[in-house]
Amino acid sequence: MAEAFRRKELSPVEATQAALDRAEEINPKFNAFTFLDADRALAAAHASERRWRSGKPLSPVDGIPTTLKDIVWVEGWRVSYGSHTTSQLPCAADAPAVGLMRNAGSVFIGQTTTPEFGWKAVTDSPRFGVTRNPYDPSLTPGGSSGGAAVAAATGAGVLHLGTDGGGSIRVPAAFTGIVGLKPTFGRVPAYPASVFGTVAHLGPMARSVADAELMLHAMSGRSITDWAQGAGALPALHSGQVELRGQRIAYWRSPPQGHVDLAIQQRLDAVVERLVQQGASVEVVDLPAAEILNIFQRHWFSGAAARLAALPQDAQAFMDPGFISTARQGGDWSAAELVDAQNRRAAFGAAMESLLNDYDVLISPAASILPFAAGMEVPPDGAYKHWTEWAGFSFPINLSQQPALAMPCGTTENGIPIGLQLVMSRGQDARLLALGKTIELLLAASH
Repeated sequence: MAEAFRRKELSPVEATQAALDRAEEINPKFNAFTFLDADRALAAAHASERRWRSGKPLSPVDGIPTTLKDIVWVEGWRVSYGSHTTSQLPCAADAPAVGLMRNAGSVFIGQTTTPEFGWKAVTDSPRFGVTRNPYDPSLTPGGSSGGAAVAAATGAGVLHLGTDGGGSIRVPAAFTGIVGLKPTFGRVPAYPASVFGTVAHLGPMARSVADAELMLHAMSGRSITDWAQGAGALPALHSGQVELRGQRIAYWRSPPQGHVDLAIQQRLDAVVERLVQQGASVEVVDLPAAEILNIFQRHWFSGAAARLAALPQDAQAFMDPGFISTARQGGDWSAAELVDAQNRRAAFGAAMESLLNDYDVLISPAASILPFAAGMEVPPDGAYKHWTEWAGFSFPINLSQQPALAMPCGTTENGIPIGLQLVMSRGQDARLLALGKTIELLLAASH
């Protein structure tokens, strides 16, 4: 699209209007957007058009229609976190990542749906209702960046800003057949700080790895508002070529809880076999021994407890009962138990870095199960009681803060998407994306 802008074959105004029209078309059926900002989007698109015509675009994403999740601050927008309990005053300033995207010329067309406070890996909220999967509206698109995933999958915008605290970018990417990246923690600045702490990341969602890479460049940087970023510099995002021949691949097949759907396992096995045929070496591995689910739940549930404690008691009548239940469980843990979980997390993170010191990449399913009924937190078969129990391929990488890329790798016999996940050591985002593009080409050639 940017190349078409440069050649004056397409205008950012035309692209933005088309994205707005598409969003209006799909939203009644799939509920991906909380609102569309047509007037400001078209004004930004006209400004971008003038820059492209003068040969002075701000970046490769100048004029590209972009959506923002209802969890990040956007100047002039009301950000509700999918909740009736939040302030309805417009934000006075952009979140740092949003500001970086704006400075790169991105055109913000609208805001995408999330569950209340982004607390679960599906997308339905008391404020905006149920978001649905474009491959089958009876199914969930996953979450919590479910609206962004649906927007990407249906072409309602090109670049989509999501957040990921336990799989919230990667699960919906897998469920809707798109690409989603949870970058190395600190690569993308975050403010205000998430109540879920340093498991929470911001990242790009798109229809191709190359688009996600361009978006990551635009939204990455330092911000003095994000103290948790630290002062150290991450390796630069210089992309290069990655050959499959000689790659040392660790194959993670078993999640810490539950099972892998047979169709997903068979598809991942077939992909791994293709990688072996291309000259990669593969070894099946387990993650470092730890009570990973317990560690993550103590972090996540405690964050929910902190969020609930900040709200008046009478607000609970208007909230998601599942969020309230999770928060109350978190409130039952002591400070000593939370600190113990933090210490065990540090040990697990170090062990994960050690594991990836012996391999070039870790590959796994992006999600262990297929999309299930929309409006439910867990599949109806009774195998799981909480979303964290079925998101076992995603939340451990939030604990370790390593970059993780989810990308489509095929479908079931009835056309439901299946996703794979690639994980590398902290800081290796560029190499991860390069490998993702290589695998993307390989899988495209096989079809």
